[in-house]
Amino acid sequence: MEGIGIMAKPLMIIAAGGTGGHMFPASAFATEMKSRGWDVGLISDVRGLSYADQFPADWKLEVEAASPNLRRPWTLLSILLKLWAGQAMALRRFKQQRPTFVAGFGGYPAYPALGAAKRLGIPIIVHEQNAVLGRVNRVFSRAASIVASGFSRLDLLPAGLSHLTVGNPVRPSVVEVAGTAYPDPGEMLRVFITGGSQGARILGDVIPEAISIHLDASLRSRLNVVQQVRPEQIEQVAAVYERAGIRADLRPFFDDMPEQIARSHLVIARSGAGTVSEIAAIGRPSLLIPLKIAMNNHQTANAEGLRDLGAAEIFAEDGLTADVLGTRLSRLLPDSTKLQDMAAAAGKAGRLNAASVLADAVENMLNAVAD
Repeated sequence: MEGIGIMAKPLMIIAAGGTGGHMFPASAFATEMKSRGWDVGLISDVRGLSYADQFPADWKLEVEAASPNLRRPWTLLSILLKLWAGQAMALRRFKQQRPTFVAGFGGYPAYPALGAAKRLGIPIIVHEQNAVLGRVNRVFSRAASIVASGFSRLDLLPAGLSHLTVGNPVRPSVVEVAGTAYPDPGEMLRVFITGGSQGARILGDVIPEAISIHLDASLRSRLNVVQQVRPEQIEQVAAVYERAGIRADLRPFFDDMPEQIARSHLVIARSGAGTVSEIAAIGRPSLLIPLKIAMNNHQTANAEGLRDLGAAEIFAEDGLTADVLGTRLSRLLPDSTKLQDMAAAAGKAGRLNAASVLADAVENMLNAVAD
């Protein structure tokens, strides 16, 4: 659908939390809205804006925000004051330049803008990246004109509400490699291991041992491991792989995640919404290890969608040992038919048009009001 044909440019405010998991899909949606002739403003806190160098906004507003912690009740008053101050900043901006819509992509930095929009009667959209509705999106879900979701499953949605499954908007770099054929597993086997933006210590402890001890020499000789490792673990992990004769590319961070996923025969990863969505969009088999402290166990819910389609297997963090993982890898990696079947199942779950589907829903609603 092309941009709407009205004289004044409509304004979409995007409010998103302070992590890449919120900011990257918000940025993809902003790109789509800009392509349709909308102006876009971004509201977040200082941490969120640190992810926004390439965010396609006409302007950016930094607001005060903080996440309540019920285990530290003495901090609640100061947190509420920060959220109130952030909402006051958003209110002033909205009175100067009234938005057409305010879209919240989760996280407490989205709270001030959504609160200001609700107070002024500005239409609200919330997009939930995970398979469990987050706290801020839950607060504003009843006031939202559209509750959009990254997965068809959406736990903790308030009774009586429905949601529109659009998928998670993905970065252009994901779209570019999404059509890449599954690599020929004939000789070299490439395994990509990632633990999220900061890495995961448990993956650096368990996976190298699982691979080096439980895979036979012929399989190890075919293996090329590309692994995200915390800086303080790199020397230790490199030594394990070197002793086992395994080629390994170890880095604290990969800025080319989509390309790394596309080149791999198997991905081992946490199951944040962005990671799961990118694995599905590109179409690769995965072993997923949900973060056990994730709010409302949302990483397990994210992973279960791919598992139920036969595209992934889940390993609970509490039961993750080198023996358990190594035994599974020793059977899975030589099974090229199984890997290719999992890849095909993942590809069927991938959604590349999430941003345009959400934009269509917004413009259809706006046009219906205009009519």
